[in-house]
Amino acid sequence: MLTKEDFTNFPIKMWQKVLSKVKKAVVFMDDRCAESLHWSGGAASLLEAGARNVKQFSSFESGSVNEPKAVFVVSTLLKGTTVDILKDIISLSHFQYCVVFTTVAHSIHLYANNVTTEMEGNPVFEQFEEKLCEWMGNMNYTAEVIHAPVVFAPVSQQLLLTPPFAHLFPLLSPDLETVNAKRPEKKKFGSLIDLDFHSLSVELQIQIKSLASALNAMFEATSTKEESFAVGPMSRIIAGELTNHPQAKNRRKTAPNKASIIFVDRTMDLTGAVGHHGDNLVEKILTVLKPLPGHITDVQVDMLELTSLQRTPNSETTLAPGCLAQTQSPPARSLWETMLTSKHKEGVLEVRRQLVEAASKEKLPIKMSMGRVTPEQLCSYIQLFRSSWGALESHCGVIQLGLATAQTLGHPSLPRWDSCLAFERLLLQALGDSSFPAVLRHLLPLMNAREGEDSSGSRKREDECGPDELILLLIYLYSLADEAQPADQDTEEKELKKLERELIGALTLVITREKELSPLLQKLTGCTYPKELTTERAHSAVEDMFKTLRGLSHTRDHLKQLHSVYTASDGVHQATYCPFLRQIIEEAFHPDRRECPDIEYMSGGLTDLLKTGFSMFMKVNRPHPSDNTLLFLFLVGGVTPSELRLIKETVATHKPGTQVLVLSTRLLRPTDIPELLFATQRLSPDIGV
Repeated sequence: MLTKEDFTNFPIKMWQKVLSKVKKAVVFMDDRCAESLHWSGGAASLLEAGARNVKQFSSFESGSVNEPKAVFVVSTLLKGTTVDILKDIISLSHFQYCVVFTTVAHSIHLYANNVTTEMEGNPVFEQFEEKLCEWMGNMNYTAEVIHAPVVFAPVSQQLLLTPPFAHLFPLLSPDLETVNAKRPEKKKFGSLIDLDFHSLSVELQIQIKSLASALNAMFEATSTKEESFAVGPMSRIIAGELTNHPQAKNRRKTAPNKASIIFVDRTMDLTGAVGHHGDNLVEKILTVLKPLPGHITDVQVDMLELTSLQRTPNSETTLAPGCLAQTQSPPARSLWETMLTSKHKEGVLEVRRQLVEAASKEKLPIKMSMGRVTPEQLCSYIQLFRSSWGALESHCGVIQLGLATAQTLGHPSLPRWDSCLAFERLLLQALGDSSFPAVLRHLLPLMNAREGEDSSGSRKREDECGPDELILLLIYLYSLADEAQPADQDTEEKELKKLERELIGALTLVITREKELSPLLQKLTGCTYPKELTTERAHSAVEDMFKTLRGLSHTRDHLKQLHSVYTASDGVHQATYCPFLRQIIEEAFHPDRRECPDIEYMSGGLTDLLKTGFSMFMKVNRPHPSDNTLLFLFLVGGVTPSELRLIKETVATHKPGTQVLVLSTRLLRPTDIPELLFATQRLSPDIGV
């Protein structure tokens, strides 16, 4: 029987294809593929396979005179910028043998070149091989172009991410306006759910086709027939592309294994993505530690505790950082799983337990202490390993995760997490009793207080909400706007517009008074330093932000049943947030196997249409997500660590025997959502062309 391990092992099998070619080669790899490899064995696997060197895929890199062989691994089409970089590297080197791996299938290269007919062989790749020989300077040299779908990153036993699609995000109302602007009046779309594949930009079409192709490759390799379901406009398009994939049709006729896959748009529940109710250690680690350069998911773990170096302004660049991806050590992998899918307290206790166990195993003089886990306590355990190089090497995975935990628990910005959580709870309660403008007004004092403190020059409190947190609270509220008490529409509209003007002004002032721009503010404003940021520029960025915010409450308008993520207070129980994913799983595994109109079956062909027609006269059983013992949940736009725990617990409650594997475009930290909403070209993704 097929297990989810067959799928979590799939990325490693795909990398074997690359590893078989790297012997005695210098390897050039783009960031997205490097991130996939990072979670599938890392650069060590390349070096163990015989690679001489690993370099960034960049025009500023090249091979040396004594490196005649090169392997390139890219996540893009072999067009445009990618071709320019390849040419630059090869022209500056002395290669006689080049292998180019692309994660984009040959059929998509044909599509990108406006070739719609099926062709024998791989003519695009063959032509490119000739170009490679040309750039190497001798047509008798060897060149190979190979498709390898190395797009999946096995982040845990429960989660596969797709780094090349980290910026793929469901479309929003401003995107609909952009699409409609290019269409004649009679052909304009009424809502996002009406959009079809061909109405999207070519770049987005190629990205969606690439994702469908990668999923098809995974199902092909595991001989799986998938039943696809979708919730949300973007999910419908992706599921439709997977269903219509030329190879998928043949595979589904003969594949012996069966699985269900539900695609869900992240925009169906933004409340859960920006909220701080997750109670998860990894979520906090991802939020407070700096990202690993070139990576979307992993973070930098400061390793200074393990050395005798003094902390100086330059010590960060002296020492290579640690990270969360510990693929080699079974204890570290087990610890990571616990941290990722358990509550905060359980995760922290497990970190301490594993450190104590590792120290005891190495007979290090550890002093046991019970009670609350503190960063100082964890650091004191970790410092014991400094005295023994062997112990350090044996347990470096657990130590890095321990350091990440200690640095997070002691981080000065962590108190803001609790402040946000407290304020979110307050807003949740207020929504059930007040109109939306009345609830939104709660944010003004927060902004004004910050302005006042900044101008008076007094020191900010560590738990005080900064601009990033204020933006998150705005998203949190706007995503729940429909849950507020209804008021007179005209009056509410006028009041809301007036209030929004005040909020825009207040937030602009807060941003312009920042002494240092956070990574999020840099992306939103396009400025790196405060001195570059004019009031006009900040005001314009905030205005654009509010245009997007206004549409967030309508993302579930097309749903018939699952249109709310909020339960109002009944006088006995407090108002609560009801995660959309929990509702999806409860519907999918309902004991009555009832049909949910919002979970749309997408794998049907003509036969299913006929069945649907006959269902008017006779009972027809349509496929249901719970039909198969293996379920994939694909979150388009990202999944949070706390949602992984939620999925695990909900499935265990409703259908314990079912295996669930979560796939997603990225592992979310709360501040990712503002970037994806306000600073991402959703309609025109960067496909390297």
